[in-house]
Amino acid sequence: MAHFERDPHTGHMTTGHEWNGITELNTPVPKVIWLFLACTVIFSVGYWILMPTWPIGRTYTKGLLGDDVRHDLTQSVKQAALDRSEWSARIEKESFADIQKDPRLMEPVRETGRALFGDNCAACHGRNALGTKGFPNLTTNSWLWGGTPEAIFQTITVGINSAHPETRTSQMPAFGKDGMLPRADIDKVIAFVRSLSPPNAQDTKKDIDPAKVAAGKELFAANCASCHGEDAKGNTEMGAPNLTDQFWIYGGDQASIAETLWGGRQGHMPTWESRLSALDRKILALYLVDLRKPEK
Repeated sequence: MAHFERDPHTGHMTTGHEWNGITELNTPVPKVIWLFLACTVIFSVGYWILMPTWPIGRTYTKGLLGDDVRHDLTQSVKQAALDRSEWSARIEKESFADIQKDPRLMEPVRETGRALFGDNCAACHGRNALGTKGFPNLTTNSWLWGGTPEAIFQTITVGINSAHPETRTSQMPAFGKDGMLPRADIDKVIAFVRSLSPPNAQDTKKDIDPAKVAAGKELFAANCASCHGEDAKGNTEMGAPNLTDQFWIYGGDQASIAETLWGGRQGHMPTWESRLSALDRKILALYLVDLRKPEK
């Protein structure tokens, strides 16, 4: 039978439990805990009375305040749709130039364009649109098919080498694999092309043979100028890149250029006409132009 007694040091009763001479005190719950518990009960009762709380069949108690989160959310969605309809209608009907001149209209373009790019384009071109090997950097002025908003809109719409009937079509021939140029001549063209690009010029002057550059220039004029231009600055009508700037899709080092000349290239961009609306494609085109970094 448990033996209860009062502890002489604390004044509390014991529980009657003892282990090796150590007795357990029946310490009461601290008053502050009772206070917190009372406040919690009062808050709960007040919340039940003031706010929507209890289910009643197909409905629920509305509460004295009549607050309705679902209604608030529905209203906010309606307001957002109304706001979107206002600026989206302007973007649909106004020209690219007029939209770019309007700072307030460019705000939703940047916000919506960032989301559209992240959902549809970042997988290939990178989250920051800086590109990866085989996929161009979209933050520069170096565009295969033109970098105006109108040209970008068209490229997004029809794609490149895609299934769209009006797709942009281009292909870099396989000069080596198809026997159009022997290996020695390809090496000469590589030397000439490497001498054109500013980032490579300083690094490659020591290892480029001037005689190869001169011979490569003649071979370039005979085999490559029809697409890339006599000045090698590219042709947006044919999707031929500028070979004199510092931007390379597949790499501007000797090995990458050799691979391109030998095996050819045929890039691919899907058509987005069936997946994205004309408004979304227009916003993306404006977003990419706005994203462009100033040339140094």
